[in-house]
Amino acid sequence: MDIEGLERFSFGDGPALADELLALVLAGVKTATCWAARDGALTEVGRRMVVCDGRGEPRAVLETVELTRRRFADVDAAFARDEGEGDLSLAWWRDAHRAYFERNGGFADDMDLWCERFRVVARLGPTE
Repeated sequence: MDIEGLERFSFGDGPALADELLALVLAGVKTATCWAARDGALTEVGRRMVVCDGRGEPRAVLETVELTRRRFADVDAAFARDEGEGDLSLAWWRDAHRAYFERNGGFADDMDLWCERFRVVARLGPTE
């Protein structure tokens, strides 16, 4: 697959978290992600982007299949499960994402998030 011209990104806020979350994506467990709305709408339905590992190496092409804006407090258990992290519960999701947002610009229960569901359209590089 030709990935020239596709935007590249890594999940999380550091190499270890990028690798951890990428592994969940490649295992088919993580099919959703979110970010603070203050960072802007970073994608749109149908857009394809290259997700990189913690070293910045391209590992997969993802396609956005759903994008919604909602308050942190309004994220539901189905979305938390689709994020594929921890024990897949809404309580775990809230605790982990509260900590993430606190270390990355601030947190509030009423903060707006962009909530994205995606699919893997291609795997790139090693398949560890």
